[in-house]
Amino acid sequence: SRFSIAAVTPQTAQLIGTLGQIGAIWIVSDIGYYLLLPVLGVTPGYNEGPVAITLYYTFWVGIAVITFWPLYGKWSLYGKWSTFENRLTSYGLWSLSFAGCILFAAYVLPSLPTVSWTESWNAPDIRVATPWYFLPKSIEILFQQLLVVALVLALATQDYSVRTIAICCALLFGGTHILLGFGGVPLGYVIRFMVSAAIFGFAFPYLILKVQNGLAYSYMIHWLYYAASVMLPHIFASPVK
Repeated sequence: SRFSIAAVTPQTAQLIGTLGQIGAIWIVSDIGYYLLLPVLGVTPGYNEGPVAITLYYTFWVGIAVITFWPLYGKWSLYGKWSTFENRLTSYGLWSLSFAGCILFAAYVLPSLPTVSWTESWNAPDIRVATPWYFLPKSIEILFQQLLVVALVLALATQDYSVRTIAICCALLFGGTHILLGFGGVPLGYVIRFMVSAAIFGFAFPYLILKVQNGLAYSYMIHWLYYAASVMLPHIFASPVK
């Protein structure tokens, strides 16, 4: 009852504002995907409209970078990030990651056995993913990673421990995946992604703040989760005969 707006410090107000921006950008981008794109005649599907969805998330990448650029500039103060300090390592990491993604999407995925879909509800994009699925998905993952970095740095500027930041990221990153319910998929599917996102959300701050080139590793772990989710049903489900 003694709480008042005047008691909120400028640092706390700044944190609340940043968290509000992160949440607003994430929610509006998801609402736009499910509601705005169909109005514009774009099917909200990574397999059906990969180029349009890629452009859509490229727009949101730009919004995230513009919004949080001042925060990104403080990265070196709180983590081991130094802008491509060892360029040789960065060249190698970028080249191997890029080549691996292309190799999987263009050669590994098409060579896997085809699987049928027999459920009464529409198959999620990831379950029937084509190689084109990974074009928009790669940009969406970048967009999400930029929001995670903003969240991590916003909490780091308030002098929270990495463990506390990791717990917050786990709760928030896992919780945001409840928005998958807009896609009409079963509750079990949504819960699976929420739990996985919480686990990864806990790991991301340690990579971003404690590991050089940590964002690259964070991104690739995120990407590989989707690659595994796409690949495993092809291996273990009954192939179409």
